[in-house]
Amino acid sequence: MTGFISTLVEAWQELRINKVRILLALLGVALSVAALTSVVGVGSLAREGMKVQSERNGGRVATLSLNVQGPTMPDPVKLEKAYQGIQQRYGITTSTHVSQTQTGFQFPRGVTTVNVTIVDVGYGVIHRVPLQQGSWFAADDGKRLAPAVVVSESFYNQAGRPNLTTHPTVSIPGDQPATAVIIGVVPDSYPDSPPSAFILAEGAAMTGIKPQMSEFKIWVGEAQAGALTAAITADLQGQFPDYYAHANRMDYAAWGDPLAPVQMVVGGVAGLVLLLGAVGMLNISMVTVRYRVREIGIRRSFGATSGRIFVGVMMESVVATAVAGLAGVMLAVAVVKHPWIESKVAPGLTEYPAFPIEAALMGFGAAVLVGALAGAIPALVAVRVKVIDAIRF
Repeated sequence: MTGFISTLVEAWQELRINKVRILLALLGVALSVAALTSVVGVGSLAREGMKVQSERNGGRVATLSLNVQGPTMPDPVKLEKAYQGIQQRYGITTSTHVSQTQTGFQFPRGVTTVNVTIVDVGYGVIHRVPLQQGSWFAADDGKRLAPAVVVSESFYNQAGRPNLTTHPTVSIPGDQPATAVIIGVVPDSYPDSPPSAFILAEGAAMTGIKPQMSEFKIWVGEAQAGALTAAITADLQGQFPDYYAHANRMDYAAWGDPLAPVQMVVGGVAGLVLLLGAVGMLNISMVTVRYRVREIGIRRSFGATSGRIFVGVMMESVVATAVAGLAGVMLAVAVVKHPWIESKVAPGLTEYPAFPIEAALMGFGAAVLVGALAGAIPALVAVRVKVIDAIRF
């Protein structure tokens, strides 16, 4: 370790002596590393935001939607039995029915038509439902005498923003009038969106809310998605031979990563900028070696080996770009983790992930690699310096 540490100390001292010459080149390397690291960091943040938003719409990776279609509606009892049997045979633990409909709710200003989604408890897990207040449905909420509802922010505002700790209720008029209990509030899908609500299938049956369209979703995980899609499709088709039965993936990952091409292009541009910084560093290192012929020759006369000269000269470039790379990574972290940047890149997130360690390691590693490549050629030139050259210079 003594030789290695002494080489680092020597390289640092040479950098201090020649800092004016290499400052601009190191500034280019630092900015290039910052750009490269920021691209990876912003891409990771944007991917996480897109993943969360996509999972709220289409379900987690990997979510399958089961459908049985035909000239007539299949027997609902037989269909439900088939769905439950599939869950048992394939060991699926998270599932939900999803039905869309509309019904009226009594607000202080009158009855308003509300978009209602009839779900099971597993819907909250599959779609990563975010909650602003209260809680999602529990397993025993289906046994309530007064059905529970989870409402949107728009619904909550029209209901007068009651305190959820007081178990506020809202009336559902119609053929089977009922009173529902608001247990949670979710954010609106978009600004000025109409009021909407979630209700369990048991609560919908109690209030007479009938679905207009329905599907059954299961969460199987990405590793098993391909095999289970084919197996479940064949299973359903066998039970309903006169219908078209199929299982399809609904999550965003079924179509690949949409951000990968853009991130590769921007990363490639940052890599070219980093290469230009390396060329500038190479030119300055070559000039510096030419000015140090006398010093290198004298060191050779005192017994310095070729290996020692090679490592010493190359380490000057490596240490310089490592320092520049560290500064670039710190700049990238400061930019990517800025609250304004996070809110613009991933507006759908409520909790932002930590800066990806792989982005920091990539940026720092690229800087060290550039330093090694930019220092190798000057080091080879320095090794060829002979003792007699010291007398000439």
